Amino acid sequence: MLRAGREILARVSIRDEWDLVVARRRTRELGSRHGLSATAAEALATAVTEIARNIVVHAGSGEILFGAGDHPEGGVIVTAWDTGPGMRIEEAMQDGFSTRGSLGLGLAGARSLVDDFLVESRVGEGTTVTLRKWASAQAGPRG
Repeated sequence: MLRAGREILARVSIRDEWDLVVARRRTRELGSRHGLSATAAEALATAVTEIARNIVVHAGSGEILFGAGDHPEGGVIVTAWDTGPGMRIEEAMQDGFSTRGSLGLGLAGARSLVDDFLVESRVGEGTTVTLRKWASAQAGPRG
């Protein structure tokens, strides 16, 4: 999560499918500006798109905040949150788990594309997902 005092570089409200396009474009721009390779920026953009889609489908609306990575070589931290119905994290993180008949690859897929992934959720209160992608040549997607 973006810590208190850390500068928010961008904020994208998520309400509909168009906002996914905006979030994806903003992720690429900030990734490039903060030292991510084109491949790393695209991986992060894909992860952000999956999280934003979950917000639209499951919560109806939310917000994504972008900050500079706290890794010595740079990168990007993304925090997405909503006040939707929340989820049971263990179930939601399983490949193929879906409550809406989708392929169920959103959260697990997003996790595989970033260097650090944290999800916090309370049923009935909402969900917060934090993604970190480092600029370091040694850091790579979790596998």
